[in-house]
Amino acid sequence: MSEGNPVHVAVGLLMQSDQQVLLTSRPVDKPWAYWWELPGGKIEAGESPQQALARELQEELNILIDPAHSSHWRTTHYHYPSGTVKLEFFLVRQWSGRLTPLEGQQLAWVTPTKLADIGPILPATLPILRWLRLPATYLISSAFELGTESWLNRLADTLQAQPGMVQFREPQWQQAARSCVQTKTALQDCWTRTLALCRHHAVPCLVNSVHPQAWWTKADGVHLRSHDAHALSALPSRPYAVQAHFGLSAHHLLGMSTHHQQELQLAARLQADFAVLGPVLPTASHPGEPTLGWTQFEQLCQQVELPVYALGGQSPDHLATARTHQAHGIAGISRLLLSSTQGSHDHSRTP
Repeated sequence: MSEGNPVHVAVGLLMQSDQQVLLTSRPVDKPWAYWWELPGGKIEAGESPQQALARELQEELNILIDPAHSSHWRTTHYHYPSGTVKLEFFLVRQWSGRLTPLEGQQLAWVTPTKLADIGPILPATLPILRWLRLPATYLISSAFELGTESWLNRLADTLQAQPGMVQFREPQWQQAARSCVQTKTALQDCWTRTLALCRHHAVPCLVNSVHPQAWWTKADGVHLRSHDAHALSALPSRPYAVQAHFGLSAHHLLGMSTHHQQELQLAARLQADFAVLGPVLPTASHPGEPTLGWTQFEQLCQQVELPVYALGGQSPDHLATARTHQAHGIAGISRLLLSSTQGSHDHSRTP
């Protein structure tokens, strides 16, 4: 193996309905024996990545995968001391046959957020399992527009139907709060109740960097505006450097808003957990604004190795399309928020 000639590997993310993923232990006669990894193997000459994956899963686990229920997810590289591996990851949600370890390996279904008891995991696999902690949808708050009660009622309905991840982002309200104590109190109350509701549904809640740093430690993560991220560009490129800079724990998620290649590269250098990139499609709130389109969005995603959410004109109907264009998931405001029969007409707010 060498940097100029990476080993090309197809890898399967076999997912159960409860989002557990299958890990297999390395056979005793291979390097990194007994370490845990995702199933798959080298792509042979003349094979497509999906053909290689189907062959490897049949040889290793005695199962057959249906191309209709497996889709290419991401391509990444990992640099071992002995050389570079190029990894083609596929999401596999359906297969036929009984899982049988044909190479003497062990099998384990794991939850990506609970890996402490599994044992040593292959270095190339660990970042992917961290990515899998991130849900497919990233809902951005609209409490200032809707009013606190309407926002919370609709958020509760949404999280009950489709848990995802939430960003509390209220720049207009934050601006108004700077000159009015009553407004500041109302905003903080809305933030506290939003966080509590997310905790009730076991959903990660991030706070946008427009809001006070005192809130950041209480949240599950921080979402950096692009210009706030630029102010951190001098930080060292190492894990959790941003979290350490702000006195946050390593468990705090770090997201970043991006609009072009340079900002995506900055998100990768700051070792953000994910980026949001857009606008991909036209939006009602910004008519006539230039958009990336799916082709350019995919090209940009391919240049960085981190999860990227598509933003702009996204609805649940776009999720499958987004994933075929290298997106981890979709982000949005109104189109990801369900209507509520209780409180949907309450537009009262402060101010």
